[in-house]
Amino acid sequence: MTARQPQPRDEAGTRAVRDVLGLVLLPAPLLAAALTASFAGGGTRRWFGGGRSESLRAEAQAAKDAAAAAFYALDTAQRDLRISIETITAVDSSPGARRAVEEFAALGERIDAASHAYITAVDSYDLDRDDLESSVATRARTELDTARGELEQVKKQLDRFERDLGPLLESAETQLARLAPAVERARQALLSASTALDAVRGSGLRADDLAARLASLGPELTRLNEGAGRHGVPATLQRADGVLRDAEAVRAEAERLPERAAEIDKRLVSLRTRAQALANRARQVEPVLSELRRRFSAACWQDLQPVPEQAARGVRQAEEKLREAAAAREEQRWPDATALLSTVRALLNSADEAVSAAGERLRRLDAVAKDPQQETERARFAIRDAQRLAMAGRHTPDPRHARPLDEAVARLERAVAGLEGRHPDYWHFLQETEAVRGVVAGVVEQIRGERGGAGH
Repeated sequence: MTARQPQPRDEAGTRAVRDVLGLVLLPAPLLAAALTASFAGGGTRRWFGGGRSESLRAEAQAAKDAAAAAFYALDTAQRDLRISIETITAVDSSPGARRAVEEFAALGERIDAASHAYITAVDSYDLDRDDLESSVATRARTELDTARGELEQVKKQLDRFERDLGPLLESAETQLARLAPAVERARQALLSASTALDAVRGSGLRADDLAARLASLGPELTRLNEGAGRHGVPATLQRADGVLRDAEAVRAEAERLPERAAEIDKRLVSLRTRAQALANRARQVEPVLSELRRRFSAACWQDLQPVPEQAARGVRQAEEKLREAAAAREEQRWPDATALLSTVRALLNSADEAVSAAGERLRRLDAVAKDPQQETERARFAIRDAQRLAMAGRHTPDPRHARPLDEAVARLERAVAGLEGRHPDYWHFLQETEAVRGVVAGVVEQIRGERGGAGH
């Protein structure tokens, strides 16, 4: 972890942190009168005697000035560091931040002790007295030097603490830097959503659900306006991000609402037309079934017997849901209209598949009845191709591949044999040849997968 170098803080920077956090700094434990007296030098001094006594007085005074400078430096550093601690605690509640607060409090006790020793030393000696004795001057210098040394030692500890505090402070200041822009973006997003909603309503669309969603963000805006000083920086940042996201969603949906309404209108017309066409097609299923019954065995068409009723019922249900969707559109219940149209589409798809299945069945049975050999050769070609792949680079096939291919050959032969007789089951034959091709395709995929893996 790189130590953060202490940076000087000007008065404007201090005010900025106070303004963001809404915090009030506590006064440092110092005595202004003692500090003022230390630098004032006691006013006009009358010097009597000379020689050794005056030299000792001067040394004592120099020690007093040096101690005062150390006291001032420590006090300034403590004040600046208190701002850093308050910045961190406003943003960070982690164990590391709590430890930093505890360490700063312990340092404060040492600072108080050193400051008290310094002030006591200053108050104990009047270096401006005309009758200052040499022994007193010497004792004053010694005690002031000791006080200065202690102040400087505590200042070094404070400096080390500030360097170690760097990463926490940098993270906190980064979050503070995000705070004001994040809150402003949230406010602007709410304003944009409100403007978009007004425009939509002006076009004659109610958008009641969007208005309710926008209104629900009002309390969140109130909390944002109350500030991070009341709710904390992390919570305020999270709230600002949430308001921004929700407000932008409302704005986007409001701007798209006219397009959505037009799209629903278009789907209503399209699905109504499709339902009418499907109703006409459903009436053609019965003639197809009659043709199947006349030309093919019962096994080829029995499963299609319910299709006419299924198709008609599907169309009726779709038309009923269409009427409900149209009513929802008229009442501007957009989610309901969209959901109902999806239901209509599903019903029509199901009916369409049933109607198409009858016609497709007749087409496929016609084709295989005319030339069953073509379907047989398709399956045999697939088997031979898979057998060649299974033998590629081998003297004997892998049993895992050979066994299903042999079973596919036997299954195909049984299907071909089933066509013999007066009323062959062509539909069973088609299902079996399709199943054979599926099994063969699975073996081919397995072989290629194994060889591809071995190549890697």
